[in-house]
Amino acid sequence: MELYNYIKSLHLIFVITWFAGLFYIVRLFVYQIEANDKPSPEKEILQKQYKIMAYRLWYIITWPSAFLAVFFALWLLLIMPVWMQMPWMQVKLGFVVLLVAYQIKCHLIYKELQNDIFKHSSNFMRLWNEGATIILFAVVFLVILKNAFNWIYGVIGIVLFSVLIMLGFKFYKRIRERNS
Repeated sequence: MELYNYIKSLHLIFVITWFAGLFYIVRLFVYQIEANDKPSPEKEILQKQYKIMAYRLWYIITWPSAFLAVFFALWLLLIMPVWMQMPWMQVKLGFVVLLVAYQIKCHLIYKELQNDIFKHSSNFMRLWNEGATIILFAVVFLVILKNAFNWIYGVIGIVLFSVLIMLGFKFYKRIRERNS
């Protein structure tokens, strides 16, 4: 049982650093995109610095954290294989698949920005950043509440939370436009 607690602790630590990396990388995307609209030489100075910051965050923190979080999760599942039969774990693993897909899409965006290809607006990136937040909320509630989780209310809650994020984003965008 002591080994289980160590593995679970390591899993949780790397999940936290994984999410921290995902939250911050998209923030860096926003800054890179906005720096592209600055005049020279400010544009070039900022772009160079954001590329370095993104590279270090992505390859030194985010990707290693993702691999280690998954590694320790698989180890936990080897210790507790009965979890795979529980509905909450199956749903959680579905959200983990979504999180991995989210990270892969972030990696594609990262590669584009490193090559000075700007396909998305900073507003899109601000909205995109909420994807990881929604997944985080869903996973935490699933893990904490387990079988006590009411699936219908949970789905409604996640949808309402997403709507609130969208409304908050629109409100923030209006404030930014007024202050510009």
